[in-house]
Amino acid sequence: MTRRRTAAAAALLALLLPIPLAAAGTAAAADSPAAAGDSRTAVERSRPTAERSRTAVELPRPTGRFAVGREDLHLVDHTRTDPWAGSGPRELTATMRYPARRDTGGAARYLTREEARLLLADRGLEQAVPVETLTGTASASRTGARPVAGRYPLVVLSPGFTVHRATLTALAEDLASRGYVVAAVDHAYESVGTAFPGGRVLTCLACDKAQQTGMQAVSGNRARDVSFLFDRLTGPHPVWRHAGLIDRGRIAMAGHSIGGASAIAAMADDPRIRAGVNMDGGNATPVPATGLGGRPFLLLGAQGRGPGGNASWDRDWPLLDGWKRWITFDGSGHFTFSDFPSIGQQLGLDDPEAPLPGDRSVELTRRYVGAFLDRHLRGESRPVLDGPSADAPEVRFHTP
Repeated sequence: MTRRRTAAAAALLALLLPIPLAAAGTAAAADSPAAAGDSRTAVERSRPTAERSRTAVELPRPTGRFAVGREDLHLVDHTRTDPWAGSGPRELTATMRYPARRDTGGAARYLTREEARLLLADRGLEQAVPVETLTGTASASRTGARPVAGRYPLVVLSPGFTVHRATLTALAEDLASRGYVVAAVDHAYESVGTAFPGGRVLTCLACDKAQQTGMQAVSGNRARDVSFLFDRLTGPHPVWRHAGLIDRGRIAMAGHSIGGASAIAAMADDPRIRAGVNMDGGNATPVPATGLGGRPFLLLGAQGRGPGGNASWDRDWPLLDGWKRWITFDGSGHFTFSDFPSIGQQLGLDDPEAPLPGDRSVELTRRYVGAFLDRHLRGESRPVLDGPSADAPEVRFHTP
């Protein structure tokens, strides 16, 4: 990504997230260090030398009883022209994860070399973290693993703007290990680099164009992507060979940043989605004045995103007309809900402005997203959602 595109992405994220980000990502706000003449992120300012980088990192192990199978899908929607390229059909890539039998399948790669190189360069970490470290990030996913027969709820995960779907791997794997089918989606031309078939690596054309169209165009486009994905996974001629695992009546969507905002846009347009989660994304698409048809929704935010900390959440909270919760984590930052804190902690790239430890970030995200889905897709009691817990003093419940 060019410096101009990086700046455009930063400006867009500043609009989407109304308070400064303290995270290792492409983001800036009016009173951020960049505006004060220091363009480095908090993480970059805190790292002493490249020598601190380790050569191997591993995501926290999933907590469920199943192994995790993985398969990547490439989908083409010939009914839509790609809004960012301006020509050609709309394309998606999705990583499917599912409950699998143990001791089957092979190790899965976290990112391709070029995807990793572009992601590190976008964050100014190319001199601190070897590409091989990121590509070799160890996870529980196994390609070609044999599924465990059954019918499981489907959860779609949508990543933040400019970042790859792999950044939600820790959450996706945990859900799959606990009996969910999970589809993590990359929306074409909305990340700094995503591999597509034919040796192509699509970069962030949206970073320039969305500055003119606004972030609502991004969330609206993602909503259409997700509906198309449902059509291809649960329609009469599903494209995925394990589509029989999916319970079509139990579908949810969760996302980080603009991916979370897109959950609202998708629910407004698609009644197949029974529940939604927004992880620290400003609601670029407002909740409709008529609500979401009584469907449940979880707002899960970083420190400071309580009432008064995110204008769009203040605006939309009264319009959420079903079961709802507004929860934040003390010591967290914008990327707390992704893999970044866990990876960064192992590489000695802790963020002093988001001191919640990486493994704890993963643990809490898994706990509250998983409990929400268990309650609303499985009908299981999850008291952790009823209020503060003694074993989670970082977690705050808000009742505006």
